Amino acid sequence: MSIETQLWTSLPVPALLIDSNDDISAINPAAEGFFNASEKSMCDAPVWDKVAVDAPLEEAFDRCRRDQSSLYVNDVDVGGGNRPPMMCNIQISPFDREAGSMLFLIQPREFSGRLGRSNTSNSAAKSAIGMAEMLAHEIKNPLAGITGAAQLLSMNLDQQDLELTDLIVEESRRIVKLLEQVEQFGNLRQPQKEAINIHDILDRARKSAVVGYGAHMRFVEDYDPSLPEAFCDADQLLQVIMNLIKNACEATKGKTGEIRLRTYYEHSLRLRRRDGSGNSLPLQIEIQDDGPGLPEDIAGNVFDPFVSGRENGTGLGLALVSKIIADHDGWIGVDSVPGRTVFRISLPVAPRIKE
Repeated sequence: MSIETQLWTSLPVPALLIDSNDDISAINPAAEGFFNASEKSMCDAPVWDKVAVDAPLEEAFDRCRRDQSSLYVNDVDVGGGNRPPMMCNIQISPFDREAGSMLFLIQPREFSGRLGRSNTSNSAAKSAIGMAEMLAHEIKNPLAGITGAAQLLSMNLDQQDLELTDLIVEESRRIVKLLEQVEQFGNLRQPQKEAINIHDILDRARKSAVVGYGAHMRFVEDYDPSLPEAFCDADQLLQVIMNLIKNACEATKGKTGEIRLRTYYEHSLRLRRRDGSGNSLPLQIEIQDDGPGLPEDIAGNVFDPFVSGRENGTGLGLALVSKIIADHDGWIGVDSVPGRTVFRISLPVAPRIKE
């Protein structure tokens, strides 16, 4: 295999080679996954018969060929064939001046701006929780003394003063509970990964919700039955899914709403780290609700520890979710607008067992 072929097949973003007649002459494996179509089915066809872009690009094609310079089109919906529209950034670059061919690169915007933030959130979670964890033990001891002293004082007080000692006890216990949640990060064991069926986990979480905190919600299942097994810790993934479903249920504040559980395969998604390493994350889980959406001021930092949109919330639930997914070498992100919030988890496929 030539170096050029290796580079073409290893490109992490969907890429199409467009000839002088605006026909597709080649696509890379990432594009096959993105469009859910084979190279054979897409080649030799007009690009606009196979690719749907929510923007006029004919002039951009002409300028690219005329000026022999790259052009960028950001924030447009790209779909086509078996691919539902997705918000993307597009790069159009000259390839062969004599032949008039161009490269058409697609970068799903859903990941381009959030992978870095996800990694940053994981680092922030680890450092902030690490510091809080060191303090938790030292704080819990004096709190126990404060609680005990308040209870002793209450034995000889009148009703008016009892309210003050009860407040001391109640608030002290609340702080202890918060510290115990902080310590949970440090006590969380490393995932015991094995091949698991994602749909079994989703069903367990849904059944638990409908008989409790999610009784007022309508659940819709949109599963890909051909999805291969994931490489995960079943108990920890269940904890993640239940946390996200519970948040979605509580967001409606008791009103009836809908939660959609969706799974699908995204061949083109790879997670790349700062050190250059990375892995494929083709298994996708989406938990979507029709609630009011995340508060605008925290939407970009929702996975950071101690960030919460709920009154009296600790801001540790989603930080723990982020940590668990990171420990699975996966990725989690969120898109939220009023009426539609989607948490998306991307996970690796279980390795094949050699016979």
